[in-house]
Amino acid sequence: MLRLSEIKLPLNHTPEELPAAILKKLGIPASDLNGFTIFLRSYDARKKHNILLIYALDVDVANEAAILERFHDDRNVKPSPDTEYKFVAQAPATLAKRPIVIGTGPCGLFAGLVLAQMGFKPIILERGKAVRERTKDTWGLWRKRILNPDSNVQFGEGGAGTFSDGKLYSQIKDPKHYGEKVLKEFVLAGAPEEILYVSKPHIGTFRLVGMVEVMRDTITKLGGEVRFSSRVETLHRENGKVTGVTLASGEHIEADHVVLAIGHSARDTFQMLLDQGVFMEAKPFSIGFRIEHPQSLIDRARFGPNAGHPTLGAADYKLVHHASNGRSVYSFCMCPGGTVVAATSEPNRVVTNGMSQYSRNERNANAGIVVGISPEVDYPEHVLAGVDFQRKWESQAFELGGRDYSAPGQLVGDFLAGKASTELGAVKPSYTPGVHLTDLATALPDFAITAIREALPAFDKTIKGFNMPDAVLTGVETRTSSPIRIKRDNDTLQSINTQGLFPAGEGAGYAGGILSAGVDGIKIAEAVALSIMGRQG
Repeated sequence: MLRLSEIKLPLNHTPEELPAAILKKLGIPASDLNGFTIFLRSYDARKKHNILLIYALDVDVANEAAILERFHDDRNVKPSPDTEYKFVAQAPATLAKRPIVIGTGPCGLFAGLVLAQMGFKPIILERGKAVRERTKDTWGLWRKRILNPDSNVQFGEGGAGTFSDGKLYSQIKDPKHYGEKVLKEFVLAGAPEEILYVSKPHIGTFRLVGMVEVMRDTITKLGGEVRFSSRVETLHRENGKVTGVTLASGEHIEADHVVLAIGHSARDTFQMLLDQGVFMEAKPFSIGFRIEHPQSLIDRARFGPNAGHPTLGAADYKLVHHASNGRSVYSFCMCPGGTVVAATSEPNRVVTNGMSQYSRNERNANAGIVVGISPEVDYPEHVLAGVDFQRKWESQAFELGGRDYSAPGQLVGDFLAGKASTELGAVKPSYTPGVHLTDLATALPDFAITAIREALPAFDKTIKGFNMPDAVLTGVETRTSSPIRIKRDNDTLQSINTQGLFPAGEGAGYAGGILSAGVDGIKIAEAVALSIMGRQG
């Protein structure tokens, strides 16, 4: 197979034009083209009146060697890489102690799935509930202002990514094509096949719920075990090695291999691990607000007369501004045609996040507008000072919102003018339980407010209308990534001071988003398998 890249066609090209472009590029007759598949489809919207689709294709042709020789200097004609996933081990017939995976977000799910596929029959522990019960609890906060601290947007089967846009793209380096494994498993679990080739694939919450259940069923059929409402209260260590875990129920499970895929909001678990002597360090993250615009405004700004084209879908954006006070402001987790959601996991605190369904057809676009912060400058006191920092501003948001889980909000025009908002304009906020209009000037540190006020007009130069006076800000966005990193060895992927402990995914500081977390879960599963087999030998 050949991989052809940079095949450009008009947005409204016919199906026949794609094979014709292949023939033209390679200079071969139609009889020499045996078939092709789309590896990647992206678009170039720099010229809004002439948007182009850009393809990378895997092509089956006659006389492949001769074509490669003829195009040996053309980087856009190369042999197709082998992206088929290959397991690194197979479990022995008898296994003294089964590996434990803590957490059922994308990292934990893929660690558990791959371990199960290799025959290691993992025990997967989840503090929250199964995904459908969890969904009911999440709606309990959104509709009735009732929070379940162990079953919400952050905790439960599927992890925080279940209530998100379901984005499946990442900028991580992936030389072993683990991302292909993630996407193919998602398709097997019910995702649309287009996620295998569109440049910015997404799934959406409703589809993710069913997919998570299918993956769980696959794991259990392979001999794995998934336990819900099973919070790990203690990790046991002896002489620098993992020996097991104790659950909140009092049950003790012995284990020599434990995967920590706990997510970025498992604050009590962070504290427990620190108390047990597991090495961790504070790391940078970001804080800010959610901003909402009419999706139609974003579509027009990005696609011009092609706004609304079904192939393009709802437009997204990615923005960054380096403020004069030295802070970087950027858009985060942009959700086209989505909603702003209540994402707290602790009582009497307000946290916002974004979510979209697969259709992306809600009236508003939303994104985090966040400011980078670092432990060296902003929370240097101790390892978990970043958690304290988050809690401070989440509690302040709870107060500003009226103490009933409403989010404090402000119109962009009023925010820039430094005055409280008293009534909404053209943009109706989507956050439930509701938005309480106020002045957000005290909702974040002064440096963040200053930087965001400078960034919004700057973003307007890229997305015309971005600082429209009626756009709505809601606060606060504090869970952009984990505030800590549980350091691991680069080769074994085990904790640097705890043999048999495998810190993984977003909570440990090694991923950001569904795809990268899934990829990290696969890497960790392989590391666990190789470690077990080494001990067996």
